[in-house]
Amino acid sequence: MALCIIGINAFQGYWLWTTYQFNHQQFMRTMQDALYSVVQQRQIVEANRLFAEQSHTKPPKRVVRAAPVAESYPGAPGTPALVSADTLARQISTMLVIDWAEGTRISLPTLWAAYHAELLERGINANFKLDTVSVHRQKPSDALPIYQPEARPDGNDTPTLENKLFVPVNPVRHLYARASFETPTFYLLRRMGWLLGSSAFLLLLTTGSFLFMLSTILRQKKLSEVKNDFINNMTHELKTPIATVTAAVEALQHFGALTDPEKTRTYLVISRTNLQRLSELVEKVLNLALDDKRELTLRPEPVNLSDLVGELIAGHQLRATKPITFQTTIPPGTTVTVDRIHFGSSLNNLIENAINYSHERVTVRLTFQRSGQGWQLAVADDGIGIPQSYQSAIFDRFFRVPTGDLHLVKGFGLGLASVRQVVERHGGRIQVQSEPGKGSEFTLTFS
Repeated sequence: MALCIIGINAFQGYWLWTTYQFNHQQFMRTMQDALYSVVQQRQIVEANRLFAEQSHTKPPKRVVRAAPVAESYPGAPGTPALVSADTLARQISTMLVIDWAEGTRISLPTLWAAYHAELLERGINANFKLDTVSVHRQKPSDALPIYQPEARPDGNDTPTLENKLFVPVNPVRHLYARASFETPTFYLLRRMGWLLGSSAFLLLLTTGSFLFMLSTILRQKKLSEVKNDFINNMTHELKTPIATVTAAVEALQHFGALTDPEKTRTYLVISRTNLQRLSELVEKVLNLALDDKRELTLRPEPVNLSDLVGELIAGHQLRATKPITFQTTIPPGTTVTVDRIHFGSSLNNLIENAINYSHERVTVRLTFQRSGQGWQLAVADDGIGIPQSYQSAIFDRFFRVPTGDLHLVKGFGLGLASVRQVVERHGGRIQVQSEPGKGSEFTLTFS
């Protein structure tokens, strides 16, 4: 398809160039015909003047001869025929040749005005120069010059094409009228306006459609890859609690765990935990399906940000499986207008990611500051960080930073996508700064 588009563009360009050349040739032909017409009209006027002068100085000479014409067969009587010695055309030609030989000068202003008027009648308003030149042929058989293009530098040392037309005005003295003008590119393009406009529109439409289709195909390909990754990840996430519960039930059935109350309690706790995990995964998938069909509805209200963050920190400290240090710079009593449930869930997601994607120990910093009428909240950690090449994609749904076939942190890649949606629905934006091995910082900005 790319080759087809390139071929169409090339063919259209060639056709436009050919049309331009044809219009240029037609323009040159019109300029030449107009110059011939003006010179001929000038010669007719001059001939009329000469003929009038001759008629006033002496009466016209008329010689009539009568001669018998013999027939081709014997005995035929001869029939007299009258033959004119001089015709009016011969007289005019003789007078013009004599006038040319005497070297009568040409009035260039008069010729220029007539040429300009003739061009205007033919719909051409071009700038030109008109002068006379002597062109001597080395041999009588040499062709007379009619059209001569030549390149000359303009003021910017850029070569431009100058066209010159030659029309004989005094063949006896080898005198020619020469019209010089540059190629009227703007005039020719204006004549081709509808062709250029329609061709440009069709080319843009065709090329734009191709690019849009290509973009759609690539986007669908990317979505297909994301879908496959999601299915593989979801299958793995769902199979893990099922396999754990199955193993616990088999232990209760076949390994005498029912006779040991402590083992029974342990296996039941494991089963309950994994069933709860399985329920959460199924709920996430259902919520994902619902989010595609409905818009997020927010109910903003004044919320004490320091209290909200304190509740989230307390919950993570209770569930922590490794040492966590929280550092907050949120003044007590800080109030912001947000949807408490959705904003709290998003903030909890950022804190949970900071804890999960970290080393054996982690420090989480929450920094608040006012900015004019708005405010900022930053969540930073000293964890494993995010490579620069993936930072622009981490907010896409289902995307997870590649770590090979092993995902140490379970999930579907929906957390940060949900955070961005909630922040943007609040009229804010989220940004990330991260460096592998040095941690990440997510900044929420609201105006």
